[in-house]
Amino acid sequence: MFQETTSSPPFGATLATLSKLLTDSRLQKPRIGIVCGSGLSTLVKSLKDVIQIPYSQLEGFGTSTVAGQRSMLAFGLMGKDNIPVVAMLGRFHPYEGHKPVTVTYGIRVMARLGVKDVIITNAAGSLTPEIPVGTIVVIRDHLALPNLTGMNPSFGPLTSPEYPRFLPLGDAYSTRLRRLAFLSSHDLQFNSSALAEGTYAWVAGPAYETPAEGRFLRNAGAHVVGMSTIPEVVAAREERMEVMVLSLVTNMVVIPEKYRSIKEEVEAELAGQPMQVPEIGTASHEEVLAVGREKAEVMRALVERIVERVPMDSA
Repeated sequence: MFQETTSSPPFGATLATLSKLLTDSRLQKPRIGIVCGSGLSTLVKSLKDVIQIPYSQLEGFGTSTVAGQRSMLAFGLMGKDNIPVVAMLGRFHPYEGHKPVTVTYGIRVMARLGVKDVIITNAAGSLTPEIPVGTIVVIRDHLALPNLTGMNPSFGPLTSPEYPRFLPLGDAYSTRLRRLAFLSSHDLQFNSSALAEGTYAWVAGPAYETPAEGRFLRNAGAHVVGMSTIPEVVAAREERMEVMVLSLVTNMVVIPEKYRSIKEEVEAELAGQPMQVPEIGTASHEEVLAVGREKAEVMRALVERIVERVPMDSA
């Protein structure tokens, strides 16, 4: 179980630095926050008049060590109406050694900048053949094993006395924002199969799931699985932000219907009967990054269109 320090997060110092570095007043009050997952940092190409600030210049931020993720905040204008946004190009994971206060710090900074809606993206593995590689899953619920077993980001003293001690998460995923995802897909004339809905399973990682673990998660009702996102969702809901999560399926979790039997193979060998040996599939981060690059333009277009629709929906 993580133990947090009792010192307060350095929000004041972070915001003071941002105020100095954001010389364009239009960028100082972003309307929407975006978190970019593995291979999805190309979303920054949608921004105009962009200012990128390395995490190393901001007190309270950690350093992302995962391939395919950068370590900076990007501020810019998005869409035809020049909506100010802030994007995290790279996130922090507990498996990197980051404590929950660091994992969730970027989200809490966004809230203090005035962000009301946050779009969180990630790369995820599919637990079911009905959701193939390349699908974007609009998350409607989550199964967070670390939260249930001792790694909840809300452990410890409350960051603010305004936060609820017992945070309700039954409405964690904004129906308003999820609706905009499907309307945006329609606007872009995507095929109906491009987007799906489902439940995200958060696991601590960094090892990929065993077949038994994948089967367990699938039988528990999850559709995709990943090693991030849920601490950010919890923090965003504590901060009273509305949340949407888009999971890009970058690999299929290996869940064979039948295990290879070494006993049968040995018995067949001893009996002089050749036996076909099944190939054992594995997942890799290279595969994750490759699919992320392949679908980067689709993700970029979808997020940009959602951002354009948010103010219209809020009016």
